[in-house]
Amino acid sequence: MASISLDAAIRSLDRDGDGKISAAELALCMVSLMGVELPQEEAAALVALADGDGDGLLEVEELASVLQAGGEEEAERDLLAAFETYESDGEGCITPVSLRRTLSMLGTSKEVHECKEMICRFDLDGNGVLSFEEFKIMMMV
Repeated sequence: MASISLDAAIRSLDRDGDGKISAAELALCMVSLMGVELPQEEAAALVALADGDGDGLLEVEELASVLQAGGEEEAERDLLAAFETYESDGEGCITPVSLRRTLSMLGTSKEVHECKEMICRFDLDGNGVLSFEEFKIMMMV
């Protein structure tokens, strides 16, 4: 089973390419990964709390602590909200087309074949789409 690393997630969310997540990038990350709107002030406060080296930016381990904050129940609700963002076709799964559309809304342009490849990495049952359970596994890796 292939998996996406937190390093890869940071690279995809790291708008300025410095290998770290700023408060602005964290706010965007929370919307794209978890479907949670995070005001800039709260994002800055979270960065300050989790920023172990004091550089004002989150590294991989620091981002992991932010994403894992909260209870499992809240995390499940957040994951479901994020899943529903990507699953915009009402089919109960993330399709290559719905993934492409959501990524485009988030400012990342991908072709359908690229979205198929992304889905393939976590499509455990081989049906070409991501169920909520497969999405959870992807997000927890």
